[in-house]
Amino acid sequence: MLTYLMLVFVLLFILLFFYFVPLGLWIQAVVSLGMGRITIIDLIRMRLRKIPPRLIVDSIINLHKAGLEQVSAGMMETHQLAGGNVVNVAFSLIAANKAKIPLDFETSTAIDLAGRDVKTAVETSVYPKVIDAPHTGTLAAVAKDGIEVKARARVTVRTNIPGLVGGATDETIIARVGEGIVSAIGSSDSYKDVLENPDSISRFVLEKGLDAGTAYEILSIDIADVDVGKNVGAQLQADQAEADLRVAQARAETRRAMAVAEEQEMKARTQEMQAKVVASEAEVPLAMAQAFREGKLGVFDYVNMRNIQADTEMRESISGGKDTESTAPPERNKD
Repeated sequence: MLTYLMLVFVLLFILLFFYFVPLGLWIQAVVSLGMGRITIIDLIRMRLRKIPPRLIVDSIINLHKAGLEQVSAGMMETHQLAGGNVVNVAFSLIAANKAKIPLDFETSTAIDLAGRDVKTAVETSVYPKVIDAPHTGTLAAVAKDGIEVKARARVTVRTNIPGLVGGATDETIIARVGEGIVSAIGSSDSYKDVLENPDSISRFVLEKGLDAGTAYEILSIDIADVDVGKNVGAQLQADQAEADLRVAQARAETRRAMAVAEEQEMKARTQEMQAKVVASEAEVPLAMAQAFREGKLGVFDYVNMRNIQADTEMRESISGGKDTESTAPPERNKD
């Protein structure tokens, strides 16, 4: 029974030893890096920290074979414990070193921990990528002559490694290029100038330094498509003319309404004055009757007044100055 327990104990010890002490991995590190670079203690410590030893050893071997001997296993362990991607960091350092791109370990790990894909960033530095501005469709702008011009650009960029941490992304590049295209078209005297020299837009946009504060460096801006749109100037003038017409019509209607109101007011005043005249004429017979009663007016005076009225009405009828009723004039008194 004791022998059986000792055998089990020995087997468990051997299993734990080979689990915590990966001899094969240590031999590979010694053969590739030499003695002292990665020790058995380092591998055991990685196991205890729950760091995959194979990941660290392979990354260190690749870096040292590429000539980056300043990167140690401890540095890679620290980055792994911080939640970084050790494989991407190792690849980016090797690729940047071969492409003569200035990228150190601290910058690479900072980019990786910031959430950026450092591997893709280095690849873009070596092999620039093309961004369509805008992604779909075209940008529309209006030249000084009022003609709409539609354009689409293709922007060639490469990663700006120093500005990758905290720098703006593709969307900012697209927005700035779109703004530059609209400004370039808007400053053109005629749409014909844009159609004749599309490269003038590229030069105008490149001179504005649109890649400042971004994670990319703009290499070139190429106008992929230019097209003529509608005559915005003529449409705006037509809309303005229609608006002016409506304003003029409204003002004329206001004046007409005021004139009609004034005419109605004058008619009312005329009727009022006519009523006063009729009222005054109605008082004449009463005054004459009062004069007869008081002896201030005689019969001869009344007859003479009637004769004068008849003569006046006859003269006006002959001259056509006033329409009179066809009544026979009273006879003159021959006395």
